[in-house]
Amino acid sequence: MYVSGLQLTDFRSWAEIDLELGRGPTALIGANGQGKTNLVEAIGYTATLASHRVAADAPMVRSGADRAVIRTRVERGGRQTLVELELNPGKANRARINRSPVPRAREVVGLLRTVLFAPEDLSLVRGDPSERRRFLDDLLVARAPRMAGVRADYERVLKQRNALLKTAFLAKRSGGGDMRTLDVWDAHLAQSGAELLAARLELVEAMAPHVESAYKEISNGQGETGLAYKCSLGDAMPDSSDREVLGAALLSELARVRPQEVERGVSLVGPHRDELVLTLSSAGTPLPVKGYASHGESWSVALALRLASYTLLRDDAPGTDGEPVLILDDVFAELDVGRRQRLAELVQGAEQVLVTAAVPDDVPEALVGGRYDVHDGTVTRVR
Repeated sequence: MYVSGLQLTDFRSWAEIDLELGRGPTALIGANGQGKTNLVEAIGYTATLASHRVAADAPMVRSGADRAVIRTRVERGGRQTLVELELNPGKANRARINRSPVPRAREVVGLLRTVLFAPEDLSLVRGDPSERRRFLDDLLVARAPRMAGVRADYERVLKQRNALLKTAFLAKRSGGGDMRTLDVWDAHLAQSGAELLAARLELVEAMAPHVESAYKEISNGQGETGLAYKCSLGDAMPDSSDREVLGAALLSELARVRPQEVERGVSLVGPHRDELVLTLSSAGTPLPVKGYASHGESWSVALALRLASYTLLRDDAPGTDGEPVLILDDVFAELDVGRRQRLAELVQGAEQVLVTAAVPDDVPEALVGGRYDVHDGTVTRVR
């Protein structure tokens, strides 16, 4: 799988751009602020319907424009697919596949798969638990696009339940309140939450050995990393990833903590409260990465998470047809020489690697391939 062409209209800094790409490594070289990250952001958005830089779509529409359009040509198994996305801030986005409209934009998820490394990845290890939950859920959707619906259902149910909890709190203060409606939403939350929780548990189990292996490669064997899933069920967490068992445990715990939830007006149990725990061990004692790891160690853990993602996605569909596109956005400037070289050696065999860098010297020799200079609103092929 690889991206053979990218066309943008009013996306970020680009009024119009038509870029041809090929297999193997390609470097986009340009000073900061020239728009090279905007190009790979558009490719990543095609794969996930989300940006690695912002939470909303509006910043991706060029100033003064009403909408932005991304057209991405994907080559897979000898077949070409054109994915078109129209970003309409404040309104529903639109999508087309091979010029034909689809009912929902999320139907394009799965046509292109990417693994993107970026400076923002430090938030995976140093940021809030929500960053790590998002990482897990994005990977779940990349591996199984149907999980986008599960994720959306859970978020919808959670929003509705939180609104009811706030209403229940106000009703309690006035001496009234009917909890029967809340019972219904408890059941919905337990059902969709169990589906999401089970998928996350299975994913973490599958990822763990790949994260450990990738960290050793990047760090040159200096220390070990581990990951574990910490569930909001606490001691009530069953020793099973069966959906029905998890659903029953969630429903029971929701009933137990309801008085506290009504007092606080927020749901205290469910996948939205869970955490992916990352640890480092250099002398036999595991310590949390957040707060203990050095800058280099933090980067190595973040890179290990992304490399593990790549390995899982590649193994889901053996051969180049299903191999994800690797995007390395301004990553090498953040790494020391040793980590830079080891990362390049690990990814150089990928079907397609897209690299952005401020200067040519930031790109390791192992990834020297096609090169474009990005400057003053233009993209020029150098080789």
